[in-house]
Amino acid sequence: MVDQAEDLKTFMRVKDLNIESNKRTRVITVSSGKGGVGKTNVAVNLGIAFSKLGKKVIVMDADLGLANVNVCLGIIPKYNLFHLIKKQKMMKDIIIDTKFGIQIVAGASGFSKIANLSDDERRNLIREIDTLSYADIIIVDTGAGVSKNVISFIMAADEAIIITTPEPTAITDAYGIIKIIATEVSNPSLDIKLVVNRINSYSEGRKVAERVINIAGQFLNIKVDNLGFIFEDSLVSQSVIKQTPFLYVDENSKASMSIKHIVSRLEGIRYKEGSGIKNFLIRLFGLK
Repeated sequence: MVDQAEDLKTFMRVKDLNIESNKRTRVITVSSGKGGVGKTNVAVNLGIAFSKLGKKVIVMDADLGLANVNVCLGIIPKYNLFHLIKKQKMMKDIIIDTKFGIQIVAGASGFSKIANLSDDERRNLIREIDTLSYADIIIVDTGAGVSKNVISFIMAADEAIIITTPEPTAITDAYGIIKIIATEVSNPSLDIKLVVNRINSYSEGRKVAERVINIAGQFLNIKVDNLGFIFEDSLVSQSVIKQTPFLYVDENSKASMSIKHIVSRLEGIRYKEGSGIKNFLIRLFGLK
């Protein structure tokens, strides 16, 4: 997948772009093998949970086909990534403050592929993403599936969270995206983690996680960590209808407590060298 940036290497270098980000901004992608497993809802609520710990959080909607982070928050953005990519607006013009303690970058619905960007558009996008280095954490909500866009963002991140549910099709598709990552990934420091959403019991969640993790280890020789589970909770569907994150509605609900537990585990992860915005951009666009 990194071959999409090969044409940039002849003229684009990090030093040429003045990318000097030293801040250890943590970049986490949230992805899924299929749609409908609650990926965006998880990404948004993870962001809110991090913000409640005093972190500066940006949730970036990197679904360039069916962006919906703003929909989950009941926000109608005036501008989005499309306007930035086309150099009609700058990042400061499209980033949105929310009442939920996070900022969001709305996705470019209907847009095609990062691979289709012109050289000038890519250069501009790199510069603009670098301006987000003031954040402590950037959560990138990718599209569902295994498109080049999705894999590119995953490969560029510090940590990749794969969302699945106990449904057989979701499990199969989760393994599918992990398989693609194992085949295409060029970032040896990437941490891959699994979250099982909509479980009815710990035993159900544990069985699903162990199944995916064991198969990935046995057949792909790749390590996948069990990050945790999110319990089935009627509050989640209610919050989706209200376009208000469930963690904001009730911090003590089953789903909210699950999210907070996951964030506590993420916060316990030792931060590694080679992370941050600069390295995210290097990996995403294949820069040297």
